[in-house]
Amino acid sequence: MFLVVGITGKVGGATARHLLAQGKKVRALVRDRAKAASWTDQGVELVDGDWNNAAAIERALKGVDGAFVMLPAVWAPSPDFKEAKGVIANYVEALTKAAPPRVVGLSSMGANRTSGLGMITALSLLEQGFRKLASPTAFVRAGGFFENFLYGLHVAQGGTLPVYYNPTNRKSTMVATNDIGAEVATLLTGPAWSGHRVIELGSMLSADEVAAQLGDVMQREVKAFAVPRAEWPAAFEQFGIPKGQTGPAEAMFEAVNAGWMDLGVAGTEHVAGTTLPRDVFAAAQKAATA
Repeated sequence: MFLVVGITGKVGGATARHLLAQGKKVRALVRDRAKAASWTDQGVELVDGDWNNAAAIERALKGVDGAFVMLPAVWAPSPDFKEAKGVIANYVEALTKAAPPRVVGLSSMGANRTSGLGMITALSLLEQGFRKLASPTAFVRAGGFFENFLYGLHVAQGGTLPVYYNPTNRKSTMVATNDIGAEVATLLTGPAWSGHRVIELGSMLSADEVAAQLGDVMQREVKAFAVPRAEWPAAFEQFGIPKGQTGPAEAMFEAVNAGWMDLGVAGTEHVAGTTLPRDVFAAAQKAATA
C-alpha cells in the first residue's frame, strides 16, 4: 500500500496511475471525496483530511510501504512563507510518529538554493524540513512542467506563444507530469535505499523548441515571444494573483532566466524525461475534441 497526496492533481494523479499499473494498492489523502470519486472506482482507498491536519496525515500513513508528499501551490505566499511552513510542520510531525519505509517528495530545480527563488522557496524549505526524518527520503527536483504551456493551444492561433522565458532560445530543465509520476512510482516500489537522495528530473529545452513542437500539433508555425519584464505583474494579475502580490511568481521566473534551473547540481542524480512537449499537446488536443 502506498500513500499518494494530491491525487486529484496532475502529479499525484500520474503517480497513482503508474502505481496502479504496477498492480500496487494506493491510498489517497483527500479533502473532497466527490472530487476523488473516480479513484475509488479504480480501487484507491480514500482517507479524509489534507496537508493542514497532521493527525489526518498520520492516519493515512499507517501501514504503508511508502508515501509520496507534495506542497500545495501558493502563487501569492506570505512574505515568511507561513503557509508552506505550516504544511511542512504537519508532514514532519506525522512522518515522525508514523515513519514509513520510504518517503518521496516533489521538489523543484533550484530548491538547493535558499534565496532568490520566489515561489520555489517553499520547496527549499520542504527539503530542509525533511533532513532529520528517520525514513529514507528522496526528493524529485522536477523541471518546469510542459503542461504549463497548454494555454498555447488556445492563444497561439496567431502563431505566437507568449512566455516568461527570456531569451527564448535559452535552455532550461522541463518535464511532463507523467514522467514525474513514473519516477515517483519507481522510487516508491524500486530497490530500498538509506539516507537522503535528490533526483533531478527532466531535459534541457528552450521555449523556442516548445513553441515549435506546439506548432507541429497545431499544424502551423508557432514562435515563442518573451513577454516584456515590465508587463509581468499585469499578466500575473490576469491569472488571478492579487495586485501587489505577484513578486514571488516574478522572482521564480527571474531565477529560471538566471540559469538556476540547470541540471548538474553536485550530489544529485539525474533522470531524463521521455515524454516530449508535442506528446503533451497532442494528448490535450485529443481530449478536448473527444
